[in-house]
Amino acid sequence: QVQLVESGGGLVQAGGSLRLSCAASGRTFSRNGMGWFRQAPGKEREFVAAVKWSIGSTTYADSVKGRFTISRDSAKNTMYLQMNSLKPEDTALYYCAAYTGSYYVIPKTVGLYNYWGQGTQVTVSS
Repeated sequence: QVQLVESGGGLVQAGGSLRLSCAASGRTFSRNGMGWFRQAPGKEREFVAAVKWSIGSTTYADSVKGRFTISRDSAKNTMYLQMNSLKPEDTALYYCAAYTGSYYVIPKTVGLYNYWGQGTQVTVSS
């Protein structure tokens, strides 16, 4: 099992910034990559960004490209999401997730991620 704990959410005005963190513990050696997803009320959970753990390659949803940056600290087993130029439409519950499969292309599908955190709320006011 891999345990994931998110932190860093909060309330921010449009145009502001937040940094989310996700600390991993447990059988982290089984993890091949990690990602961030978000879910707004009444909407499906959607992909935000992900990183392939071993080599640090990244991928982003078009809606956040250029505004959000995903990174990881292998020594701390922690993943980050730096969110800049936040918009009201970024308001959602943000989830950290990890996958164990071996994929050539970093997955963006909810079902391919094996482990999930509890989520941290991000609210952007206009």
